[in-house]
Amino acid sequence: MKYTRPFVLYLLCWLLSFSNSHAQSWIRINQLGYLPGGIKVAVWGTKAEQAPPQFQLKEATTHKIVFTGKASKPFGAYGPFSQTCRLDFSSFKGPGIYYLEAGTAVSPVFRIADNVYAGTADFLLRYMRQQRSGFNPFLKDSCHTHDGYTMYGPMPDSTHIDVVGGWHDASDYLQYVTTSANATYHLLMAYRDFPQIFGDRYAANGLPGINHVKDVLDEARWGLDWLLKMHPQENYMFNQVADDRDHHGMRLPAEDNFYGKGFERPVYFCSGRPQGLGKYKNKATGVASTAGKFSSAFSLGYDLLKDADPAYAQLLKTRALSAWQMGQRQPGVCQTASVLSPYIYAEDNWTDDMELAAAALYHMTRDTAYQRAAWDYAQQEKVTPWLGADTANHYQWYPFINLGHYALAIHSKGTTRQQLIGYYKTGIESVWKRARQNAFYRGIPFIWCSNNLTTAFAIQCYWYRRLSGDVAFSALEQANTDWLLGCNPWGTSMIGGLPAGGDTPEDPHSSFSVVGHYRVDGGLVDGPVYTNIYKNLIGIKLSKPDEYAAFQSNLAVYHDDDGDYSTNEPTMDGTASLVYLLAAKASEGAGKRQYDHGGIIRGDSSRKQLALVFTGDEFADGGTAIRNTLRQQKVPGAFFFTGKFYRNPSTQTLIQQLKADGHYLGGHGDQHLLYCDWQQRDSLLVTKTQFRDDLSANYTAMKNVGITNAPWFLPAFEWYNDSIAAWTSEVGLQLVNFTPGTGSNADYTYPEMGKKYRSSEAIYRSVLQYESSRPGGLNGFLLLLHIGTDPRRSDKFYNKLPALIVALKSKGYHFATLAEVLQ
Repeated sequence: MKYTRPFVLYLLCWLLSFSNSHAQSWIRINQLGYLPGGIKVAVWGTKAEQAPPQFQLKEATTHKIVFTGKASKPFGAYGPFSQTCRLDFSSFKGPGIYYLEAGTAVSPVFRIADNVYAGTADFLLRYMRQQRSGFNPFLKDSCHTHDGYTMYGPMPDSTHIDVVGGWHDASDYLQYVTTSANATYHLLMAYRDFPQIFGDRYAANGLPGINHVKDVLDEARWGLDWLLKMHPQENYMFNQVADDRDHHGMRLPAEDNFYGKGFERPVYFCSGRPQGLGKYKNKATGVASTAGKFSSAFSLGYDLLKDADPAYAQLLKTRALSAWQMGQRQPGVCQTASVLSPYIYAEDNWTDDMELAAAALYHMTRDTAYQRAAWDYAQQEKVTPWLGADTANHYQWYPFINLGHYALAIHSKGTTRQQLIGYYKTGIESVWKRARQNAFYRGIPFIWCSNNLTTAFAIQCYWYRRLSGDVAFSALEQANTDWLLGCNPWGTSMIGGLPAGGDTPEDPHSSFSVVGHYRVDGGLVDGPVYTNIYKNLIGIKLSKPDEYAAFQSNLAVYHDDDGDYSTNEPTMDGTASLVYLLAAKASEGAGKRQYDHGGIIRGDSSRKQLALVFTGDEFADGGTAIRNTLRQQKVPGAFFFTGKFYRNPSTQTLIQQLKADGHYLGGHGDQHLLYCDWQQRDSLLVTKTQFRDDLSANYTAMKNVGITNAPWFLPAFEWYNDSIAAWTSEVGLQLVNFTPGTGSNADYTYPEMGKKYRSSEAIYRSVLQYESSRPGGLNGFLLLLHIGTDPRRSDKFYNKLPALIVALKSKGYHFATLAEVLQ
């Protein structure tokens, strides 16, 4: 619970309520913030007072009351609180920075904005890359490169097989197909459903570098590569690598010699029968639960990669079919195996996995036999059994919701579709019966990995809403998302490092943190467990005083302590599922806009319009030519200038002319500072005070030339990070940047820059080539040029602007204002 990184949510360091260590009432919020058009609810809880009759929403800097609401009915005691109620301010939709007051309680500061979820799904991929086995890009080193030797297979035990790769499951280094295939499927779904949400800042090997593939797809393919090794041929299928002999204490991933065969680790074949090399045996009855997960991941991978990599996709298709056939031949569950302890993934359902596999195969092949098979399997598990229950065994009903219903429903019509939607509704209603009895709308049992269940259930609610159009459970859906981000009794986010500067897990049960002293960003921790479960677990010992002691209760406990593996251990599969959920939320906030690091970089890519954007600092030689071109072509522009540019006596006439022509004029920083490192983008080169002072000076210079309405800010050097975007938002501005890809921004280069130099003809061709070769072309683009360039560049690209505008108009493009493109 450290506050090490600046972020808008904590402008006032937990504001007034958290400066008082003797507080008896608290307001729990979604620390990330709220969407303007979404459900916005906080929860008030006390140990002393009666519920307040009303509450107020206040603007964070002026403390002005902007909304007064009536508190909900008192819900009574919950967890550590003697009384609770809900504070619903959903009807207030104004973007800004706010806090809540109710009685004596004051909430932390939070944002209401369209982009509160922007970049969060990509942020979670940090943890996925950190979990890689084989080459680990976080450590820039390799581990577990000798995996492994076979057990329980048709080949002799201890036969070597290459299964290097994949992800470590959690803070130990076991690897399971059960969780890895589910994680891969969720990442593929996230890319399929929300491609515009993700960025491309890492190469396929996980190291920084653009490779023209969305990072989420790179990560999903890392999973697919390993799954192909675990199902290397027809009738050969493996379920896990290593077992609980791995638990030899905290250590960074390297090579392990715990298994009696050098550095090789055991690889368990899917035999369909009980397994266990020691005292404990699992209760496996078949292979279908694993085979179905293999098949669905391979099918979806084929669909998404068939154009980009046909040969690889064909292999995925072959393995999808062979995995399906194995599942049909050996119905039943394929549980994980242990040696030293009874803790396993004791999965008890498998028909949901085969339903998903059949639905995915139908989409891949259009063979209606698979559609019929999916429907038959759907009848065998209409509602996931734990929904509405108060307990379940560890991973008993995995992957926590029936993904197959959604996969089948989106390709079904009529009665079939409505029945599948109805199955989802029945499960949601079962949870709602429990949830509506408390102010947190908490209906998820506090079993091990409760956060994974919370994520999955929120996804089921989201899918139900999308399929049915019914918003009856929207508040329940949002409450589960809010829970993960701080609206819970402990007031903490359950995601490492998110939001930056917030109350998040800082001491997770992870060797990266404990041994390496590294941050574990993006990992979703297990989450609270029933107090009676916690008290009966083996080997838990807290390493420090409990900072959440005041909020523990007889109901449930949560610790931000590396000694608690039951509540504070990040999990790979839960994180991957959350990638999908946060991508969905980001998509709802963005509409059809695209964000990168909190800044808008593209408008609606379905509309054939774009905006011309110009930046300027010390050079303005193209000003007259650009202005004349825009006037002749009747095209609007958006100009972003530094304070130096606005104060320059030689640019005053041009500025007034552009202003009179009706173009947008905005800020570009005052002194054209580089805000963050070119290679280490997370590394700030300015403090928050320096940034805000520079921005203020820029806007003062604008005011002095008559510019008073400039809500969009384009950062100096067109380079920024999440912190810069957040600081921009704090002062009521929205950061925007150019849409990458065309190379138009290289118009500032000159021959002495060597390989970086791009001629005007090369830039012109690059823009048109991008337009003709990419889906969506230049739709929604913010196409950037510089209003002036270094005298060493004699080949001025702005001289080609008339031809470029004519060429794009001939292709049907409309040149729109920045406001039109970003609306």
